[in-house]
Amino acid sequence: MLSVSDSGAGMTADTAARMFEPFFTTKEPGRGTGLGLSVVYGIVKQSGGHIEVESAPGQGTTFHIYFPQARDEVEPVAESAELDSEARPGSETVLLAEDEQAVRDFARQSLEAKGYKVITAKNGEEALHIFERGDPRVEILVSDVVMPDMGGRELASRLRQSRPDLPVLYVSGYAEQSGEQQLRGSGVDFLSKPFSPSELARKIRRLLDRLAPAPAS
Repeated sequence: MLSVSDSGAGMTADTAARMFEPFFTTKEPGRGTGLGLSVVYGIVKQSGGHIEVESAPGQGTTFHIYFPQARDEVEPVAESAELDSEARPGSETVLLAEDEQAVRDFARQSLEAKGYKVITAKNGEEALHIFERGDPRVEILVSDVVMPDMGGRELASRLRQSRPDLPVLYVSGYAEQSGEQQLRGSGVDFLSKPFSPSELARKIRRLLDRLAPAPAS
């Protein structure tokens, strides 16, 4: 458990109820994005933890962050020059299938800020219905691997029955390590949760550019 406290103004109950919403902020325009706590929430939840908050006006705020105990050795992440590069904007239509609302909202707003049109689905069945309607035409699927009833791999398989060339980006949390290793070994496009807006946009842009038809000579 990690506790973080401040001696600031504290929060009312109404503010505390919304503090993890993406882009919600009590700061004046231009003074903050409101993404900080939503990113923290996504990282903690996808790592199998949870957050408790104590706050009251005039009494400051304390966050209690609980994580599961790590039992395996953690391999260091190799640094990459790509981490400092920003993906160029896009205009394609993205079908985003994600059952965790906070992650779904965060990913949608991150991609919309890059110019993409994003259609969201809270599970595989809903994503399948949206795709079958065909309006607008989906140009890439971004799907969580594990969702109730229909997971990402089954969803992608169903969609590719009619669109074999449909680009698919799988995302998965740390709690699903075994499925993650299987995906990594199969050569599919994969992104681990938690991820930053730039990581998501960069991965999608690279996938779309790679599968785009070559210009006529």
